[in-house]
Amino acid sequence: MTADEFRAALARLAAGVVLVTAHDPEEGPRGEDVGMTATAFLSVSLDPPLVMVSVRNDSRMEDLLDRQPMWAVSLLSESQRHIAGRFAMKGRVSDRLLFEDIAWERGAIAGAPLVRGSLAVLECRTEQRVSAGDHTLYIGRVLAASTPSPEGSPLMYFRGRYRQLS
Repeated sequence: MTADEFRAALARLAAGVVLVTAHDPEEGPRGEDVGMTATAFLSVSLDPPLVMVSVRNDSRMEDLLDRQPMWAVSLLSESQRHIAGRFAMKGRVSDRLLFEDIAWERGAIAGAPLVRGSLAVLECRTEQRVSAGDHTLYIGRVLAASTPSPEGSPLMYFRGRYRQLS
């Protein structure tokens, strides 16, 4: 099996789209917020409440989550496609600029940005890291969860494109 065959097969798996965020207190005098779009995100356990996100090795987010155990997840709605695309770009501008015109608030527990208008937001603390090929799986205990916009529809990713659930 080739990497292209594997990628083509898994492109047929529809996934919800989330924005994972964390605050880097070591970057600059007031720290810096970092974000990444993810589709490899799932619920792991109800008791205790655990979720998992897959993060590419050697990425800025992996470097930060290895030092910073607190992070957040915003489950994006179909109207937030521009946010997903912005934080998924390769060779992108600084994260500070990416957050500039997005409505968000700082989570009270994790201190990470929570995107306003998201279907749900979670604040997490890393419980376990698992090395998995060219990614690291971060399993986080959910410390807070809310549904600020529970009536919207989720942003989905299928066959290499963002989609709406219809």
